[in-house]
Amino acid sequence: MSRTRKDAIPDYDFTSHWFRHSAARQHYLDEGSGPPVLMLHGNPSWSFLWRRLVRELRSDHRCVVPDHVGMGLSDRPAERDYDYTLASRVEDLAALTDELIKNGGAPATGWTLVAHDWGGAIGMAWAARYPERVSRLVMLNTAAFPSPFRRFPLTLRLPLWAIKNTRVAEHLFLRHNAFARGAALLGVTSRMPEEVRAGYLHPYRRPQDRLAILRFVQDIPLRPGDRAWLELLAAECGAALLADRPAFIGWGGRDPVFRSAFLDEWRRRFPRATYRVYPKAGHYVLEDRAPELLREIREFLSVS
Repeated sequence: MSRTRKDAIPDYDFTSHWFRHSAARQHYLDEGSGPPVLMLHGNPSWSFLWRRLVRELRSDHRCVVPDHVGMGLSDRPAERDYDYTLASRVEDLAALTDELIKNGGAPATGWTLVAHDWGGAIGMAWAARYPERVSRLVMLNTAAFPSPFRRFPLTLRLPLWAIKNTRVAEHLFLRHNAFARGAALLGVTSRMPEEVRAGYLHPYRRPQDRLAILRFVQDIPLRPGDRAWLELLAAECGAALLADRPAFIGWGGRDPVFRSAFLDEWRRRFPRATYRVYPKAGHYVLEDRAPELLREIREFLSVS
C-alpha cells in the first residue's frame, strides 16, 4: 500500500490498497473499522465519488471502496487480457470480497451495499451470488433491473446506438474524453468547484486511460441478446433476494439519464425502503446535496 498524494488528487488523502487477480491490480480503499460498507461507483466516476461518505462513516464502519479495473487508480489491462464487461466487474467484486473475508479480517455477513450508477447492477448481481452477506442497501441514482432500460427515451437511444455501432465514440471518448468531461459538467446542477472537477478527471488524463469509460457505455443493455443482459437479469434476481433488507434510496431528481422510471421501479420493488428525493440535484447527487445526504445515510445506518 502507499499514500496517495494529496496535492495530486485534492480531498483524497486516503491509503491506497491493491488486489491482484486475473490480469490486473485492482485499487481499493479500506478505511476505518466496524461493520463493512461496500461502496461501488459507476461510469465515468471512481472511488473519488465516495470521499466524503468514507470520512463520514470510517469512525465506526469499515469502508471498502474499489475502483473498477480500467478506472480510477486500478490497472488498465489490454483487451486481449481483460473483458471490459459487466460480467467481469461482478467477477472482480466477488474475488476482492472473497479475499477480504478469507484473508483480510472482513466478516462474511453484515455488509452494507452502497451503489451509484453502474454500481447498482454490479452490486446486485454480486449479491445474487451472496445474498447472506448483505444486511442493508443504500442506492443513489442507479438501476438493477431490465425494465427501465427498455424505456430509454429516443433522445438517449439514438446516441447509444451510435456509440455501440460506429467509430465516432472512439474519437470523442478516447481522444477528447468527452464522456467524463460531460458528466462532470452535466451530472450536477450546481457547478463543481474546479478542484473537484479535476479530481473526477484525474485518472483519465490520457487517451489510453479512457478505454473502460467507452466500453462501459457500449455495454449498456437495452434488449435481450445484448452482452450485459444476462448479468442485468442476475442483478434483478439479487434485488429480489434483498427485497426484505432495510434500504435507503437517495435520488437526484434532475438526473438526465436515471429518470423517474428508474425511481418508480425501486419504489415498486422496495416499497418499505426509506426514500429521499432531492428535486434540484443531478446525477452526482452526493455533490449537489452532500451535507443532507451524508446525514441521512448516517442516520439510516445508525438504526439497529
